[in-house]
Amino acid sequence: MKIEWQKAAVGRRSFMRGVTALGAAAALPMGFGNRVLAAGDNTLRVRAYGDAQNMDPAHSVGVFEEEVYASIYNKLIQYKPGREWDWQLDAAGMIEQADPTHIKFALRDDIGFTNGFGAMTAEDVKFSFERIIADATESSNKPDMGTLSHVEVTGEREGTIVLKEPFAPLWSIALPYITGNIVSKVAVEAAGGRIGSDPVAESGPYLRTNWEPKAKTTLKRNPDWKGEAPAWDTIEILPIDDENTAEIAFEAGELDFTRVSLGSVERYRAGVPNGGTLLEYPSLYYAWLGMNLDHPKLQNQKLRQAIQHAIDVPMVLEAAYFGAVEPSTGIIAPGLAGNRPKTMVPPQANFEKAAALLAESGETNVTLKLDTLNKTTFTTAAQVIQATLAQIGITVEINVLESGAFWASGDNDDLQLVLNRYSMTPDPYYATSWFTTEQAGIWNWERFSNEEFDKIHSEASQLTDQTKRAEMYQRAQDLMEESGAYRFLTHEATPVVHSASVTPALRPDGLALLRYFGKA
Repeated sequence: MKIEWQKAAVGRRSFMRGVTALGAAAALPMGFGNRVLAAGDNTLRVRAYGDAQNMDPAHSVGVFEEEVYASIYNKLIQYKPGREWDWQLDAAGMIEQADPTHIKFALRDDIGFTNGFGAMTAEDVKFSFERIIADATESSNKPDMGTLSHVEVTGEREGTIVLKEPFAPLWSIALPYITGNIVSKVAVEAAGGRIGSDPVAESGPYLRTNWEPKAKTTLKRNPDWKGEAPAWDTIEILPIDDENTAEIAFEAGELDFTRVSLGSVERYRAGVPNGGTLLEYPSLYYAWLGMNLDHPKLQNQKLRQAIQHAIDVPMVLEAAYFGAVEPSTGIIAPGLAGNRPKTMVPPQANFEKAAALLAESGETNVTLKLDTLNKTTFTTAAQVIQATLAQIGITVEINVLESGAFWASGDNDDLQLVLNRYSMTPDPYYATSWFTTEQAGIWNWERFSNEEFDKIHSEASQLTDQTKRAEMYQRAQDLMEESGAYRFLTHEATPVVHSASVTPALRPDGLALLRYFGKA
């Protein structure tokens, strides 16, 4: 699907009125809308923005899969619901930092794996963590483990995590997030070393009992779970890309919890249908326009700089986000060490400077393809960018992709421009992890490669001096912007709604911790 826009000067508000009318809502999952609530129904129904099809933490592609992992697997520690970042014990009965490079742990004695794979042991922890960093695994999540060297098994349920160097994000990323999920060594080896769409062996308070691709993931209580009993017998997770579509489902009583569009916040502030509640959270997400440095059409730095200066970020945010968010200054959100006070390229477009840079580049008749997810917010942003780049004579063809195709396009050599959005955790290390040389063509879709950046990424994670860390991460973002490969847009925000029957359990950035959801 390609969208083209006339090369005509437009004002922000008139443009917004036009393009928001063009945004196509994603289709509801198959069979959606035919549910009839039974009396005493004990099912929690939530929306996810993607389909959790891969049950291997070593090869996870997004936070929507972690929403499932956190319910069917266990970690040594889990994020604690609330407005402040904190963690709580999960599979660990004890965990302590013995010194800067050694973390001792002891597992609870009441956690077992399904399908006859026995009790969880320290060997499972060792296997789960070390397979993430093993070259043979080719895990795209390897950066999350930072400086992990190995895990020493000191008893059936005791062990020590050994780091090569101190690693500050261990407690905020490695252990409570995706890579912290503990899988059964015996089960994974029996499956050939890799987990596919079948979890193989589960241990958490829920079991994934059914998966209908692109339609629904069903979780049911684990009858063998010995920890605190979850509130809901069943959780149904419905993959819906588009917030506007999810809102229709919520208002029809088909969903109990969903993130909503920023354009709907004002309406929900006045009242949520069916006695529901609106909650507003800050966001750690970051959205940007990226340029593939390896593509023949984008190897001219002056051309890339012209594109940077021709994109009017406030106009993009007003049209795509209804002016409800602020421009970002990089990939690290406000409140985290390394957030920059301002960008090097001002948020507002400077068409005169952009045209001059384009002339200096010597490039003429420039036509570029812009890939974007089929989601109203991003297709709208893409149309604004298309219109503003037309002002300096650059033609943009918008290529709208469904979720699966979009997230598989990072290693596509023909990738040119891309509107992208990544999730984040509460440490700047997580942001810089995906833009190192090692990640080029994996999560680093721009193929950005800079020795100084790579060095900063490696060294800053080992520091406990937050002031020094902040300076280093700010410099890292300077290097990204100087390359011309990035036009930073926004960190968004996280407004969510829930039904009157639900007590949600959320991270401080508004993301769901489903296993802890309660009943009102």
